[in-house]
Amino acid sequence: MKKIFLQILIFVLISVSCEKIRQLPPEPFIEFRQYMMFDTTDILGNQVKAGKLEFYFEDGDGDLGLSQDLSGTDTTNLFFTLFRKNDGAFTEVEDDDVLKPSDYRIPLMDRTGQNQVLQGTIEITFLYLFYSPEDTIMYDFYVTDRAGNISNTATSCEIPFTLDGPCIIVEENK
Repeated sequence: MKKIFLQILIFVLISVSCEKIRQLPPEPFIEFRQYMMFDTTDILGNQVKAGKLEFYFEDGDGDLGLSQDLSGTDTTNLFFTLFRKNDGAFTEVEDDDVLKPSDYRIPLMDRTGQNQVLQGTIEITFLYLFYSPEDTIMYDFYVTDRAGNISNTATSCEIPFTLDGPCIIVEENK
């Protein structure tokens, strides 16, 4: 009887301890979380406006991020489109707009083991040297992984330069 009980106990412990591997598509998924505006000082001691974009990401095959080696063809993997509010409507800015950010490089993230899913949050800080307090902006952004898979496009909240603190998108109950 003890032998049967011990076998059942071992079977139950093994069943409970084996976590099922989570399956996600190989294309990355991103979701805007918040944008925080604040006043700060740049490395030269100038008073500037800064903003911190926070977004959530998932990547099913774990190949998000680029290595420090810049000899490859891919040097950026986080891409932005900036919109300015003019007469109540948002329009995409030209490439020479002083507020237009450059694209970014998400660093290499490696996952060991069988479960290759990557997920977490990423924060990007922007410094605005030249802006008008009347400006209101918004970003569309997306990421690519090392296999060339492109994520969905996420959109930030409306970001007025008079803001001091967070802005988030509040989902209305449907």
